[in-house]
Amino acid sequence: MIYLETKRLILRDYCEDDFNEYYRLKTDSETMYYLQDIKLHTKEDAYDDFHKVLDDMSKSDRKFYFMHIESKDSHEQIGSIGYTVMSDTPVGKIVGAGYFIYPKFWGKGYTTEAFQRVLEFAFSENNVYRVSTGCLAENIGSERVMQKCGLIKEAEHIDYEWHDGKMKTRLEYRLLKREWGQTANSSY
Repeated sequence: MIYLETKRLILRDYCEDDFNEYYRLKTDSETMYYLQDIKLHTKEDAYDDFHKVLDDMSKSDRKFYFMHIESKDSHEQIGSIGYTVMSDTPVGKIVGAGYFIYPKFWGKGYTTEAFQRVLEFAFSENNVYRVSTGCLAENIGSERVMQKCGLIKEAEHIDYEWHDGKMKTRLEYRLLKREWGQTANSSY
C-alpha cells in the first residue's frame, strides 16, 4: 500500500472505506469540469470504477497509481492525484499523470505540493522513466502546477479538443527521470 506524506498532506492508496468520498469527488461537476471523460454520473458507475482501482492495486503489473489526498490536520478529502502506466519499457514506465482537486482548495499550493511528492515517488521508488500530462490552455492553474513542478512544455494543440460546446487548445507537458533529477526540489 502506498502511503506518502508532505508538510500538509497525506497521499495514500484508496481503501474500501473511501467509496463515498471517491463517489462524491468524481461526480462533483466543478471539480471534474476539465475532466469530463473520467467524470462519473451514477453511484453504480462509481462503484465499478472504484473497485477496478482497488482490484488493480493487488496486481504485480499495477496500472493505476491514483491516490486519495487528505489534509494531515483535519483528514478532510482534498482530491485525487497520481498516474496511469501506459507502458512498461526496458528503461522504465511511461505514465500519464493527472489530478483533480476540490475548488475550495485551489490556489493554496496543495496540488503543487502533492504533485511534487508523486513525482518523487514515481522517479525514485516506482521505476518511472517518463511522466506526461496536459490541460486545456484556459486551465491556467493546472498549467502553473506543471510548471512549478519542473515539467517541460512539449506541445500546444490549437483547437484540439471539444469541450463545453466549443473547440479548445490543449497543452502537453512532460518530465523525464533525468530531467527530474536536475530540477527536483523537496519543498513539499
